[in-house]
Amino acid sequence: MLLILARHGNTFGPGDTPVWVGANEDLPLVEKGLEQSREIGRALRDAGVVPDRIIAGPLKRTRIGAELAGEMCGFSGEIEIDDRLREIDYGVWGGKSDTQITEQWGDEAVAQWRERSIPPSGAGWSPSPAALAANARSVLDAASRDRSPDTVVLIVTSNGVLRYFHTLLAGPGAPESEAKVKTGHIGAARIEASGARLLFWNQTPGSPGAALA
Repeated sequence: MLLILARHGNTFGPGDTPVWVGANEDLPLVEKGLEQSREIGRALRDAGVVPDRIIAGPLKRTRIGAELAGEMCGFSGEIEIDDRLREIDYGVWGGKSDTQITEQWGDEAVAQWRERSIPPSGAGWSPSPAALAANARSVLDAASRDRSPDTVVLIVTSNGVLRYFHTLLAGPGAPESEAKVKTGHIGAARIEASGARLLFWNQTPGSPGAALA
């Protein structure tokens, strides 16, 4: 089967100050984010790929993003909402800008997460890394029950959650610095009886590196 994983589009527009958006910051997609979602669907359509299932996290940015991508690629089923794909609760970091966080926690705490996927101690993040890894594994197992070569599943979630899928698909030896997914970007893996093979990660839909055909 072909598994496609997408991060939702932008939740901040020109002139907005980006803040850390977690489980408690249920922001809608801005106009660019809506267009990024449509572009994911267009890339699938242009590659002749129509998902058999689309699974999304419960927050507005992932639900709406999944719906728009599905409309653009010709998906006619129901979007499956899975709470295990809810973004991380960033605790006291949630809703704060990088400047506000580094003033209190320092640059290294932010770099530890962004470059090595190590959450800050004492910031109240939840669920635990072990629970997030277990959620990713259980979603992956459920999504890949049918491993027929022609089966296609699209998962739409957030950057924090996608990092745990990257570990599962790329292997524990893969550099953590490669786990981040930018807004509106996608990754894909081929899931077979022998295991998972990561095809690409963090690519713009429709780019040469994101060959879905």
